[in-house]
Amino acid sequence: MLRDITIGQYYSVESSIHKMDPRFKILASTLYLISLFIIQNLYAYALVISFIGLAVILSKVPVGFVMRGLKPIFMLIIFAFVINIFMTPGDPLFKWGFISVSVEGVERAFFMALRLILLIVGTSLLTLTTSPIELTDGIEYLLNPLKKIGMPAHELAMMMTIALRFIPTLLEETDKIMKAQMARGADFESGNIMSRAKALIPLLVPLFISAFRRADELAMAMEARCYRGGEGRTRMKVLKYTQYDLIGLLGMVADLALCIIL
Repeated sequence: MLRDITIGQYYSVESSIHKMDPRFKILASTLYLISLFIIQNLYAYALVISFIGLAVILSKVPVGFVMRGLKPIFMLIIFAFVINIFMTPGDPLFKWGFISVSVEGVERAFFMALRLILLIVGTSLLTLTTSPIELTDGIEYLLNPLKKIGMPAHELAMMMTIALRFIPTLLEETDKIMKAQMARGADFESGNIMSRAKALIPLLVPLFISAFRRADELAMAMEARCYRGGEGRTRMKVLKYTQYDLIGLLGMVADLALCIIL
């Protein structure tokens, strides 16, 4: 289950999406998230699904790999679906005792589940097609105007990227620790909620120790390479917008405008 989390992972392959400027991909992802939260009907959802489907095809990332990221939140999707289908008032579609299902509840539950799926797929695609270094540069460039009010853009971008980069690493470490503890007789699945919570202690303690050790090793490695922050630093690859980025951004703006109209 832990290995199915795709957010934070980078899928290295030659594609037009991978070659695009990271600043454009961050802006496009932001506009995509905005469009997800303003659409309210099936036609707008069909438009967004078509857009993200085209992006997945152009990225050359296997569809199965992208969809694998939905497994960890499958129970959350089911929970949101059930809550909306039974707790939304409206015209009754089915009623049995105190249990009532309305037409509006079915519609809202379907759209909520679909929104969560599109949210995970879209955010996963950003990290799958953008390397951590490119993501850092892109975030820093976009945060540069905030330097005028004293915000440390480079440090903030570095922290955000390191956090994303260490998600798959910590998940892999968690999987190894869990298997080691299960081999020693630990049980993480049976019992009530309190018993399961107590069973997580042998998992969380070594995980925190490992995380702090990795953080210390990373700090020592950065100091050994004379890292002193973003002031005066140069880049091996200078970010440049291309015509493909402009076309993609115009397409994303058009998609957002159509979603607002629909």
